[in-house]
Amino acid sequence: MLKRKWDKSKLPSRHTTQGPERAPHRSYYYAMGLSEQEIDQPFVGVATCWNEAAPCNIALARQAQAVKLGVKSEGGTPREFTTITVTDGIAMGHEGMRSSLPSREAIADTVELTVRGHGYDALVGLAGCDKSLPGMMMAMVRLNVPSVFIYGGSILPGRVPAGADVPEDFASRDLTVQDMFEAVGRNQNGTLSDAALAILERVACPSAGACGGQFTANTMACVSEAIGLALMNSSGMPAPYESRDRYGEASGAAVMNLIEQNIRARDCVTRQSLENAARVVACTGGSTNAGLHLPAIAHEAGIDFDLFDVCEIFHDTPYFVDLKPGGQYVAKDLFDAGGVPVVMKELRKAGLIHEDCITASGRSIGEELDRIEGEADGRVIYPIDKPLSKTGGVVGLSGNLAPDGAIVKVAGIAPEDQVFTGPARVFDSEEEAFAAVKARGYEEGEVIVIRNEGPAGGPGMREMLATTAALSGQGMGKKVALITDGRFSGATRGFCVGHVGPEAAHGGPIGMLRNGDMITIDAVKGSLSVDLSDEELAKRREAWPGPRKTIYATGAIHKFARLVGGARWGAVTHPGGKAEEHVYMDL
Repeated sequence: MLKRKWDKSKLPSRHTTQGPERAPHRSYYYAMGLSEQEIDQPFVGVATCWNEAAPCNIALARQAQAVKLGVKSEGGTPREFTTITVTDGIAMGHEGMRSSLPSREAIADTVELTVRGHGYDALVGLAGCDKSLPGMMMAMVRLNVPSVFIYGGSILPGRVPAGADVPEDFASRDLTVQDMFEAVGRNQNGTLSDAALAILERVACPSAGACGGQFTANTMACVSEAIGLALMNSSGMPAPYESRDRYGEASGAAVMNLIEQNIRARDCVTRQSLENAARVVACTGGSTNAGLHLPAIAHEAGIDFDLFDVCEIFHDTPYFVDLKPGGQYVAKDLFDAGGVPVVMKELRKAGLIHEDCITASGRSIGEELDRIEGEADGRVIYPIDKPLSKTGGVVGLSGNLAPDGAIVKVAGIAPEDQVFTGPARVFDSEEEAFAAVKARGYEEGEVIVIRNEGPAGGPGMREMLATTAALSGQGMGKKVALITDGRFSGATRGFCVGHVGPEAAHGGPIGMLRNGDMITIDAVKGSLSVDLSDEELAKRREAWPGPRKTIYATGAIHKFARLVGGARWGAVTHPGGKAEEHVYMDL
């Protein structure tokens, strides 16, 4: 351990460790075995989302120990704590999914409260599931302390054992949890036996780690590097690899360097770094949920960066990384091909990266990329001048059906299939829609509308993966379209539009639709419209009975629904950085 002498006179932990009046506080630290030297060092919160809910987070407690070693090696005193996670793979398809998006706010809130309450000087955050990644990054930016983020890592791909009696398309490829949701659809329509389903569920997820494709967790892991809060290449290595420890130790050491240089989270997270992050989401065909989480992170810093800003960047960014669900490969393959740094090197070749942005290492993005030797392999990462498509894998939409925007993932969808016109088939909840899909209560060529599933109206803005996976399992993924004021899983594929705003509960046009209304989705032009005049929409709004009543009249989900804003701005629940009247670090 380094025996440097730290000046804590300007660090928050002085309030709990310095001076005669803090003798009671110090007695608590002595009770936990700390030495006088450790009490006199900077205190670093090491926050994890460890739990036994799902494989995404199960490895985080172990990884936190490596982080603590790194903090100690550079003369810091780590203080480990945990917060919640709601894991979408378990919450999906039932009432539990309403807890998912509110959990992002709870994670940010609880990390903030822990750091404030105990006067920690810096933060290393470890997260492994969809909402825990943005929640942890939001807390870092909200507190604006020296911060390093580290992803828990992705799961290894699953494989069917040789000779197993399953359809060849399952037996011949790497599996992810996406395949399980689609297998359910196949089972329901009689094309996959119960026995085959039982085999698949036992092998699809073979290890610790988050979902293996470029779903929400891996998308936001890539964001953590691109936005500057994580060390380069730290997000790619799969969770089971013991060699992840070196990234944990390096992250712990890095945060001590940030304390010494007084580099804080908002020095890294700027408008330019948010644009870098959006580029990486686009070129990897990342989850549409990034269109929700990037504005929420920006909001914590008081930066105006909404869904339209995100989608503008998506529109002019080539899509050149071939990852599931639209492509062929999984996170482990991206890591083996060089990971996010190689992807960003390709973006730099086209002048699409702001190189001056500072990172968790204390160096700029440009300086970091200069250190990367890898190049595009042409298999997982294509050269940017030979992309899979010329525009990003995610497209923003607007029009008279979505004045506040909407978002659609087009990675893997041919350009000729990116325009769809059809009559509306309207459902007032995901359950109604799923039951109809299961019973084949829809027609080819229709636009399935699922409303009252927004942040406030759901409440909770659930993901519609069960319904979209069932459609794909029935072979109808390209024969119908789907729009919702709710969200989609990063594992969703097919022509599916989410985040339609304003949501139905806020009087948005989606709440005024009727069966048979002709809807046009044009991902080429970026429009979402219904063939109704302004006068007709206004007439229907006057007759609208108001938001649908829900069963959530109390508790955390009720509180979230009362506070939450629109998806365009990240579905946030407080005024954000612009309204701040103090800086935590300077209190």
